[in-house]
Amino acid sequence: MAALLTDELWQAIEPSLPRHRPSPRGGRKRIPDCRCLIGILFVLRSGVPWEMLPQEMGCGSGVTGWRRFCEWTRAGVWGKAHRQLLRALGRRGQINLQRAVIDCASVRALKGGAHRPQPDGSPQQRL
Repeated sequence: MAALLTDELWQAIEPSLPRHRPSPRGGRKRIPDCRCLIGILFVLRSGVPWEMLPQEMGCGSGVTGWRRFCEWTRAGVWGKAHRQLLRALGRRGQINLQRAVIDCASVRALKGGAHRPQPDGSPQQRL
């Protein structure tokens, strides 16, 4: 599993994870965050459904992984971790902007959208 989550990657992500308080009612012991993250990375990388996460990996069930993924998404973990990793790579000079990718989305303007007057006084042009 070291290929999915190196010690260095774990050390970069772990500070972004929310702290868990044990339930006062007790219950089953929580799967360690490190193990759960390995399961999440496995599902995201392999594309298998959550419920097909192999129990032999020791990462908990697919439901556990999915719940933790949702919990961490609500807590903003992925954006924080991404920024932290970019900072670390930038400090080492390992970001190559010659191979950067820009993504965008176009959204249809319902009901015509806003109009902008033309500088020459011609009819308005839709944006």
